[in-house]
Amino acid sequence: MHAFIDESGRDGAYIVCVSVVDPAQLVPTRKQLAALLLPGQRELHFKKEKPRRRRLLADRIAALPAISWIYTTSCTPKTEEQDRQRCLAEAVRDLVAAGAHRVVIDSRQEQDRHDQATIYRVLGTYETSPPVVHQHHESTATPLLWIPDAVAWCYGAGGDWRRRVSAGIGRITQL
Repeated sequence: MHAFIDESGRDGAYIVCVSVVDPAQLVPTRKQLAALLLPGQRELHFKKEKPRRRRLLADRIAALPAISWIYTTSCTPKTEEQDRQRCLAEAVRDLVAAGAHRVVIDSRQEQDRHDQATIYRVLGTYETSPPVVHQHHESTATPLLWIPDAVAWCYGAGGDWRRRVSAGIGRITQL
């Protein structure tokens, strides 16, 4: 399985979303996502979309062959990075248990080193090294990162937004 990770912060909550896609569905899912781009658009970034378009995108993304796992915790601006790493560590443990082979995380440039340290720390707790490859990518180059971006945003927004993506959410872990 391949996993794609992005986050969202909202109203004192930090949300990490892991969207899991079967390898056989990678190419068709990429094509479906690319078809959602408007002319001249390089990526889907939920925060930048208008409400009417967000509704359309949320519905289309929820129908894709991906299951999303939500990891959430309360946070403050001072603890945001620590909270992110707590969520990421739990997600990596769950991905190893599920047999994930590849994990792609939305890049935050210089801050990627925090994620790498967390992943190495978690993977180092296993007797044999799990066969998990992890990379940071820009969302403009990796359309499958658009799934966790949208799901995390909708989950954090609550109400009808959360309802729109709820069919594609497989688990919610409150830390």
